Amino acid sequence: MDEISQSQKERIAHIDFRLFFLGSIGRNDLVNRFGIKPAAATRDIALYRKRAPDNIEYDTKAKLYVVASSFSPLFEYHPDRVLSALSLGLGDDRVDGNKPFINCETPSQLSKPNLEVLAVISRAIYSRQAVKIEYRSISSGFTSREVVPFSLVDNGLRWHIRAYDRRRDRFTDFVITRITNPLLLPESEILEEEQSSADIQWNRIVELEIVAHPLLDHKETIEIDYGMTDGILGINVRAAVAGYLLRRWNVDCTAKGVLEGAEYQLWLGNRQALYGVDNLIIAPGFNQDPL
Repeated sequence: MDEISQSQKERIAHIDFRLFFLGSIGRNDLVNRFGIKPAAATRDIALYRKRAPDNIEYDTKAKLYVVASSFSPLFEYHPDRVLSALSLGLGDDRVDGNKPFINCETPSQLSKPNLEVLAVISRAIYSRQAVKIEYRSISSGFTSREVVPFSLVDNGLRWHIRAYDRRRDRFTDFVITRITNPLLLPESEILEEEQSSADIQWNRIVELEIVAHPLLDHKETIEIDYGMTDGILGINVRAAVAGYLLRRWNVDCTAKGVLEGAEYQLWLGNRQALYGVDNLIIAPGFNQDPL
């Protein structure tokens, strides 16, 4: 599709998305989503039909274009992005808001980042600048420090930043909701040891083998539920976030899989892979059988 403009490519992708996941597309859908004229919407649909004639049919009764039984998507879709679009709407960068495509109930987050704080942090990450922050932690209380952030991290419950902490001379995570009064430091030089390439835990990839919990009676249910192959769900994850993943999914990390309770459906089959991972204090049961 290199011969068409980026804006038209986005509209073609929107047609493909709606057909694939909603089953229909009309001119008004494009008009309302992109603010174009009806004639332009007609041309977009005609272009899509030309490129994928087997994907789309016209329903004369409904006066809508509908998905054909022979549909094959023109674009690749990631499940996380699809679920986000279906539940929150497309175009999160738009200021007028969006409505979800279908009814979808998601658990409420108990803490949400302050957008003014997030904006400064995201600018620091994008422009590779240091930032001065005020931070409140459970262990240290209120402190002021300089950090060099390089990535946002979602642990499933709240958002962090991964950053070099100049106060403690090491890489660590900071909870965004505990940050106040961030200030960019554009004149501050970023040293080589403060860059993400020097973060060993971030750059180390851990290969986890997650299996059905040994105490379950019907392990095949979990194997199907998580799409396991030969009874194993293989996941490659950064060492810096391995503990978050294991805690989020209640993966029993004891040596023999002895944690009891309905929440423990998974067990880590190769716990030796966790050797040297720093944030395992939060992994379920790991402290019972340290490596």
